[in-house]
Amino acid sequence: MDDKEVEERFVAKKDDDLKTRVWIESKTIWRIAFPSILSRVTSFGMVVVTQSFLGHIGEVELATYALIQSILVRFMYGILIGMSSATETLCGQAFGAGHHHMMGIYLQRSWIVDGITATILAPVFIFATPILRLLGQEEELAVAAGPISLWFIPMIYSFVVSMTISMFLQAQLKNLIVGWLSMAAFVVHVSLSWIFVNKFKWGVNGAMAAMNMSGWIMVVGQLVYVFGGWCPNTWRGFSKAAFFDLLPVLGTMVLFHPRLNGWIHEKCHRRHCCFLHLPEYQWMGIYGLPRLPSCSMVVYTNHNLIFFLRQSLKSVRVSNELGRGNAKAVKFAIKTILGTSTSIGIVLWILCLVFRNQISYLFSSDEELAETVSSLSIFFAFAILLNSVQPVLSGIATGAGLQSIVAYVNLGCYYIIGIPMGILVGYIADLQVKGLWIGLMSGVVMQSLILGWFVWKTDWDEQVRKTSERLNRWLLKPPEEDNESPFDA
Repeated sequence: MDDKEVEERFVAKKDDDLKTRVWIESKTIWRIAFPSILSRVTSFGMVVVTQSFLGHIGEVELATYALIQSILVRFMYGILIGMSSATETLCGQAFGAGHHHMMGIYLQRSWIVDGITATILAPVFIFATPILRLLGQEEELAVAAGPISLWFIPMIYSFVVSMTISMFLQAQLKNLIVGWLSMAAFVVHVSLSWIFVNKFKWGVNGAMAAMNMSGWIMVVGQLVYVFGGWCPNTWRGFSKAAFFDLLPVLGTMVLFHPRLNGWIHEKCHRRHCCFLHLPEYQWMGIYGLPRLPSCSMVVYTNHNLIFFLRQSLKSVRVSNELGRGNAKAVKFAIKTILGTSTSIGIVLWILCLVFRNQISYLFSSDEELAETVSSLSIFFAFAILLNSVQPVLSGIATGAGLQSIVAYVNLGCYYIIGIPMGILVGYIADLQVKGLWIGLMSGVVMQSLILGWFVWKTDWDEQVRKTSERLNRWLLKPPEEDNESPFDA
């Protein structure tokens, strides 16, 4: 056998090994991603179903619901999921390091911190009417928001439990149950909404009660799964240890996490499109509120549901491998997920460009509305392309425990670059809502570049060392090793 043949066989073997590694990594990725995507799609579907039933009750109720959902709920959700990012990072790293018994402690600590945060912010919903007046909303909508906003308070507390348990289960690759529970909750939600609104004629109260009951049914299912013995290694029961080291954990729960960006984007889009009544949208009036933004945000949010989850699963893959101390596996996982996510983004970008004139007819047969939405489709397309990279980069940094860097980058890019640029191009250059989109996307571009630079320059061997130090610093002995352990409740 000559040298050339030996070299060819070596290259072939190396290629086969690469294909095997990519295949294994891709299976792991989709094992995490699919249940999460299913959960997010059904959760978003519950919001849409409620909006649909409210739309049949009245235009004011529909507009008010959309207003609260886009401003107050997304603001609260962004804060809570940012706070919960510590659960995702710490549980993922602990699972990778084999510190399974610590995961239940991290989960309980997140319940304490997130629960206190939700309680502190609950007055936002109690005083929704005066808050919306201060934000410049129409009096009719502000007044109608008062009673509806109160229904969102129990929903916020369900977020506290559901989000953290989902991250806890996802970190140990047991999140398939979350997908099934979310599907069951969606079916229950549709049924209850039909019964309460159409049969019992309970109106707004019936629609909101159905949403709360469905959300808490999912929470109860998750708690039964965790407490019922399906997580024997990671859940050892309630413990006093959950109250220890809360301040260090709180330090990793960065308040303004990347998830707040979605709220900033939607809030600005809705406010500048409808609340300020830009000339090209004056024909819509206040009752046009749910229409154009709903059309555009359904497209944009459905895309973000997928890539938001790509960020979460990237965080899990990075944190798992960092916990195992395998820097090479971290870098390979990063390359695989970036390649997969970018490929999907390019496909969606092409489809959005090709069918940009038809997208609007999915939501309305109104010619004027369809033309307006079509004029924005090219911006949707490029937003999709940009967001196929940025969330993944954010997830990489989150998995490495660099939430503070992500937070500073996001705040700087949106408040210093994106929003000022949008106002400048939208009002000074008179491009109106198109200018706002350009400004916001410029923030995303800068955000992606900066995060990409951080990921490229990161010494992953050093991150492995830091992860090990952090986990060992907070490590408590499991009960079987120490009879006096603080795990004993």
